[in-house]
Formats: sequence, structure tokens, C-alpha cells
Amino acid sequence: MYVAKSCLSAYKISQTLLLAVATLAYCAAYDHSSGHALFVVFSVLLFHFLLTGIFLATFCWFLTNSYLREEAPNSYVVEQRVEWMYAFDVHCNSFFPMFVLLYVIHYFLSPLLVAHGFIPELLSNLLFMVGASYYHYLNFLGYDVLPFLERTTFFLYPIGVVIVLSPILILSGFNPSRYFMNIYFSRQI
Repeated sequence: MYVAKSCLSAYKISQTLLLAVATLAYCAAYDHSSGHALFVVFSVLLFHFLLTGIFLATFCWFLTNSYLREEAPNSYVVEQRVEWMYAFDVHCNSFFPMFVLLYVIHYFLSPLLVAHGFIPELLSNLLFMVGASYYHYLNFLGYDVLPFLERTTFFLYPIGVVIVLSPILILSGFNPSRYFMNIYFSRQI
């Protein structure tokens, strides 16, 4: 049991290091201050990964234990519950492909994605839509494997919201790449 927990911790540490390296690459390309770059790395690690992960894991943990568990057929069956660490592991596993799409691939495409025009807006929205949808699909798969949960298709509902919002955002001229780059970096993109 100890080895399995240490491997999970090693996975989270390596994921955190990869996120820090990707954020430093953005800072090297788009920032002009090393002090601000450290602030950006710290805020991405704290807010994007840790606090958002804790919030989402807690929400999914509460949801699964309160509403998605199937009732025990008789009093001789042991009641099963989702552990909070399992919910956080599901988040970490779901976050990694989204990290690859929205941090690594986005970094190489960022000169195109932050440009003005319809094509950059379309590509940026599509990249964010695929990243968010893939995150929610993997989140669904993480809970769907548990035999004592029912109605886990609830975790697929955000994909429908993303699919409905994407055309609206594209037609309104919203570019998520420009939006997030302008939040984190001092010079306007």
C-alpha cells in the first residue's frame, strides 16, 4: 500500500513540475520581468492545479457520495463510498491530457492563436473546447469504473454545455487564448 501511495505522489509531483516548466516557457516567451514570471508560475500552480483540483475533487466526492451511490439491497452488504483522494486522483488523471492540449500544444500554436481574426478565434475556441470536453470525459471514466455508482453519465453533462457555448463564443468574437494571455502577462497581446 505504501508503494502505491508514493507512486501517486510522484505522479502529482511530476505533473506539478511539468506544469511549472510549461508556465516558465510561456513566461520566457511573453513576459519581461523575472519577478512577475515567478508570480505567474506560483499562481498557475496554486490556482490552476491545486485549488481548482481541490474544489473539483471535493465537488465530485460530495456528489458521488451523496447522490450517485446505489442503495444497498439489504443490510448484509457493506456500504461503499468514494474516498476524497480517489476523487483528487481522478482530477489529476483528467487534468494531464488537458495540460498537454492547453499548455503544451497551445504554447506552440500561440503566435497563431493570439492573432486577430476569425480563424484564430475559431482555432482557440476549438482547442479549449476539446481540452475541456476531454477533461470531463476522463472524469466520467474515472467514476464509471466504480461498480457501486450509478448515473455517472452526469459527469458528461458539462460537455454538452461546452458544445453549446463554443459556437456562441466564436460568433461573439471571444478568443480564450488572448483572454488568458492578457490576464497573466503584463504586455497586452
